[in-house]
Amino acid sequence: MPRRRWLSAVVLAVLLGGVLADLLQPAPAAAHDATTTAHAEVTGMGANVKVVLDLEYDLLMKSAWLYAEAYEAKERTEQLRQLKINRGAVTDYVTRRFAVAYDDKPCSPATVGDADVRPRGKAAFAVLTLAYTCQSGSEGVHAISSALFPDAESFVHSTKTMVGYHLDGEKGSALLNAKSPTLRVGERPASRQVREFFLLGAEHLALGLDHVLFLLALLIGARRLRDVVVTVSAFTAAHSITFLLAALGVVDVPGEIVEPVIAVSIIIVALVNLLGRDEGRSGTWRLPIVFAFGLLHGLGFAGALDIDGSGSWELLLSLLSFNLGIEVTQLVIIAVLFPLLVLVRRTSAARWAVVALSVPIVGVSLYWLVDRIPLPL
Repeated sequence: MPRRRWLSAVVLAVLLGGVLADLLQPAPAAAHDATTTAHAEVTGMGANVKVVLDLEYDLLMKSAWLYAEAYEAKERTEQLRQLKINRGAVTDYVTRRFAVAYDDKPCSPATVGDADVRPRGKAAFAVLTLAYTCQSGSEGVHAISSALFPDAESFVHSTKTMVGYHLDGEKGSALLNAKSPTLRVGERPASRQVREFFLLGAEHLALGLDHVLFLLALLIGARRLRDVVVTVSAFTAAHSITFLLAALGVVDVPGEIVEPVIAVSIIIVALVNLLGRDEGRSGTWRLPIVFAFGLLHGLGFAGALDIDGSGSWELLLSLLSFNLGIEVTQLVIIAVLFPLLVLVRRTSAARWAVVALSVPIVGVSLYWLVDRIPLPL
């Protein structure tokens, strides 16, 4: 592409990024019109059950119908103070929405110690520890139910509760939602666990616009089906490695670093398409760059699943199912988009089509980059 056209495309992308920053920034009233995932670690034997809940802090404080002073707190010290002084309201909300039963008899909950706060991704999560006392039977079966943050509260929608459990010698994991709010330990087949996490992975990629745009940028730069197979294989291998390592707690890179760099990766690949470098010159570096960026995207996938590294080896089946959902959805996207791109390349407007597709990708990614860089208040 001539230098003047390339500069024009970059300027247009910057302007477009600024426009999108205004269009995509949510209004204050709609700031939580999104989804969230609650986390529960449940352990115990017979009559005694311990539950550790991780719940998004501001949503918890809003759902407990507390004042703005509580849910708008940003500093960890103030969040801990608010959790302490509002302990009764928070406990009441949580114990009404999260329940443990034994032989279909409700167990009695009580909070243990003070609540804590820790970061998960870009949000602060309150950590609550509950002790449940059950009426023990001889051969009882535990049931875990969650109705945390339902759609009716209007703060979020489609809330999921990710449960990891080790009860009476049984280990496993499950996703609870409005359609399937209860887990009965020992009565959940592995096939259901696979299906739940497969769909979660497919949903994450399909709704994760940053990963979809990166994939689209790769397809725009691929000329032949062989290029697609080799490039996507490198990307898949890379993100699968870091996804599993990060989800299992072997690798830990803060989301504050991963998310902005993912945006940078999309910008670079899209700019390469705008530069129009010929395949012979770019082939020597394309695969290493794609592989390196794939490693970063794998960390992003792990952050979306958001499993605590401790004890994650028991969740290996869930992790593999989640990753399989990502891969299958990725193949579906390629199967739909690449033939369309091939048809476009055969038209006289092929070069301008590359510009028309790449410039918006750069613009959106520039907005993400600015939005994801943590700035001091």
